[in-house]
Amino acid sequence: MDAHIHSRFSRATSKELTIPNLEKYARIKGLNILGTGDFTHPLWLDELRQNLTEDGTGILKTKTGFCFILQSEISLIYTQNKKTRKIHNIILAPSIEIVEQINAELLKWGRLDYDGRPIFGKNCIEFVELMKKISDDIEIIPAHVWTPWFSIFGSKSGFDSVEECFQDQTKHIHALETGLSSDPAMNWRLSKLDKYALISNSDSHSHWPWRIGRECNIFELKKLTYNEIINVLKTKQNFVETIEFWPHEGKYHYDGHRNCNIVMNPKQAIKNKNICPVCGRPLTIGVLHRVEELADREDGFKPKGAVPFRNLIPLSELIAGVLQSGVSSQKVWAEYNKLIKEFGNEFNVLLDAEKEELTKITYEKIVDVIIKNRKQKIEVIPGYDGVYGKPIFNESQKQKLEPKPHPQKGLKDFF
Repeated sequence: MDAHIHSRFSRATSKELTIPNLEKYARIKGLNILGTGDFTHPLWLDELRQNLTEDGTGILKTKTGFCFILQSEISLIYTQNKKTRKIHNIILAPSIEIVEQINAELLKWGRLDYDGRPIFGKNCIEFVELMKKISDDIEIIPAHVWTPWFSIFGSKSGFDSVEECFQDQTKHIHALETGLSSDPAMNWRLSKLDKYALISNSDSHSHWPWRIGRECNIFELKKLTYNEIINVLKTKQNFVETIEFWPHEGKYHYDGHRNCNIVMNPKQAIKNKNICPVCGRPLTIGVLHRVEELADREDGFKPKGAVPFRNLIPLSELIAGVLQSGVSSQKVWAEYNKLIKEFGNEFNVLLDAEKEELTKITYEKIVDVIIKNRKQKIEVIPGYDGVYGKPIFNESQKQKLEPKPHPQKGLKDFF
């Protein structure tokens, strides 16, 4: 399940985001259920009504039976404790009737028709109170909880705990979305997060298979219903594992300055007092640094009963890296489609296909990278300040891909 995506009515999203395209590529990816994204937007909600049907389970289906869960994201920008807060929350809802009630109440706060992820000047406490007043079945999940700019723990506008943000409404928070720049192991370093289910979603802005499902959740359910999914989030029972983007590939893993081509690990940043050595301005503090600030456990600690996870690079990226071609190029699609035709979907290729069988279908170098990816042996140059990290598929790539800082007197002494 990938329960956090967007529609084409959100900013910076693909104009080809339609229900048919989402279904097509979710099946190719190997997903069984997808978030609808953006149910607060009136035009997208109309398309959901036209393309999906309800059957009383809380799960909506297409004509061919592919499943969606009603989902949207809300941006809250407000002042608390004399600091501007910018927090994103995911909402899950059990029916279109409940969605209509949510939208009617949110319209009292502001407009819904200008963006798929609307912004309101209300705090998280008021937001949860409003949702629970509408229906206790609505689930609120703090989104990408470590992202610097728009999250509960973000270095730019966040809090130091769930309780500080949600206060008496914390009792209604059962799960946290780890985001692309962190994985469960990083979150395990905070003992205060042990009680929460750590979920992973793509936050995709397009329908392509290198975006949707790049992070997702694997549940083992007797029946696919909304209530069963929420029960997993509340209890962690039947939560098998998560598939994770490498956190190093996330856009905010390390500290840095994109405009100055400066990227640092937390120790380097602290040594330089979190100041960019090129322009002299504060660095964008990344997720790893922020985890270090709040952690009360050493790196490598694993809580009892923790849900396991696997880091995977999407298949299209692997093929593109080997062929040294664009991820959407014809060369990459040709190899990708051969593998999907043979093995059914991308997750089967990445996780289950035997090496000998793969070798019959595609180039040996691509097979080697698939197996290396499966064993989590691919090095990644970490992302920073809005720049995605870059996987290294051979040593000759490494020098080309590493950021080259602008010339600056004394910079070599820092590094």
